[in-house]
Amino acid sequence: MKQYLDALDHIMKNGVDREGRNGWTRSSFAIQMRFNLEEGFPAVTTKKLAFKSVLSELIWFIEGSNDERRLAEILYDTRDSEKKTIWTANAEADYWKSKAQFEGDLGRVYGVQWRDWTNSKGEKIDQLADVIERIKTNPYDRRLIVSAWNPGELDQMALPPCHRDFQIYVAEGTLSLHMNQRSCDMFLGVPFNIASYSILLSMIAQVTDLTPHEAVFTFNDAHIYHDHFDAVKEQLTRTPDALPALWLNKDIVNINDFTMKDVKLENYSPQETIKAPMAV
Repeated sequence: MKQYLDALDHIMKNGVDREGRNGWTRSSFAIQMRFNLEEGFPAVTTKKLAFKSVLSELIWFIEGSNDERRLAEILYDTRDSEKKTIWTANAEADYWKSKAQFEGDLGRVYGVQWRDWTNSKGEKIDQLADVIERIKTNPYDRRLIVSAWNPGELDQMALPPCHRDFQIYVAEGTLSLHMNQRSCDMFLGVPFNIASYSILLSMIAQVTDLTPHEAVFTFNDAHIYHDHFDAVKEQLTRTPDALPALWLNKDIVNINDFTMKDVKLENYSPQETIKAPMAV
C-alpha cells in the first residue's frame, strides 16, 4: 500500500486548500492507483482497516438495500438502534430526515441504483446482474459498467454516490475492475473503498469462473480534511507491512449468496488504529 501513502504525502505537500460543503480540505485532482490482487489483498496495514464494516456494506449494496438498519443487521445481527453503522449519521442528518420514508431510509443510494435503476420507460434494470451475465456470454464487451450516479434521483439520496461507477475488463482468463470516485476522503474513506471494490472484483471473478487480476482506482477530488492532518502525519511515519490474503467460500456461485461468513481476511496484522472524525 505504499502508493496510498505516496498519495497522502503528495496531497499534503502539493495539494490546494479549499473550503467545501463540510469543511476545509487540501486536495489534488485525479490520482490513480493500481493493485495486482495476485500479489496480495490491498488492505492498508499502517492502521487498522474495519474489514467487517467494509464487507457488510458491500453485501448491503449487493442486496440493493436502502435501509440503514438492514446494514446494522448484516454487521451486528440485530437492528437495535444503539448499534451504529457508517451510514447512521447520514440517515439521521437534519437535511435528510424530512425526506426519509421510514426509520433508516437512505433513499435511492448505491445498492438501489446497482440493482433497481429505473429507465425512462419506468422499467427496472438490475445493472449488476446484467453485467455478470454479459461477462459470461460476451466477456470482451466494452459496456461492462455499473453506475450509481443517477442525475435524475440525486435529490432522493441521503448522500449522492462518492464512488460513482465501475467497469469490468476481461483478458486471458482474468478479470480486472476500474472504479471512478468523484469525492475521495483520503484518510478515512479511500482505504475502505479500495478494500470494498477489491472484494467485489474477487466475488465477480469467482462467480464468472475467472481469476481476479487488477483493481484500478481513479480518485478525482482526492482530499484530506484539515482536521485529519495530524492523523495523516502520524500514518506517514509508519512503514507498510506485507499484504494479507482474501479468502472466499469457493462454494458460492451466485453473487447474491455471499454472507459475512463467506469472506475472510487472512494473515492481516495491521498497526494501531488512528482515529479521526468523519465529515457528514
